Amino acid sequence: MMTKRCCKLLFCLTLSFILTACGGAPDDQPKLAPVSGTITMDGAPLSGAFVRFYPTSGRASAGKTDEEGKYELVFIRDEKGAILGKHTVKISTLDEDNDPFGNQGSETVPDKFNKKTTLEATVVEGDNTVDFELTK
Repeated sequence: MMTKRCCKLLFCLTLSFILTACGGAPDDQPKLAPVSGTITMDGAPLSGAFVRFYPTSGRASAGKTDEEGKYELVFIRDEKGAILGKHTVKISTLDEDNDPFGNQGSETVPDKFNKKTTLEATVVEGDNTVDFELTK
């Protein structure tokens, strides 16, 4: 009888240790800052475009422009923002992350802003407004 109690206690202690360890400490999270802006193509708002900020290390942040060309970056799930520091930026009207086979039609944004991007941005503490005025 004592052995069953010891096993149950050991199981409960092990389970609570695992659950605590899997949660991770808040300090494990990289420092983020809010990023939003407007994207235009030849002076007109670029709606439905995917914008991705790729830091030198760590997870990318992404957003999608609305009808006015406005976007807001999301780091993960409901957590908004991007990692502090320098980023390479890619803008595309195709969502290549969700269709790796490229079966979505034709790209309207020139390669120099996506596949062969020349765009960069630096995210600093506080609110960041990063606008892009693209031209064909």
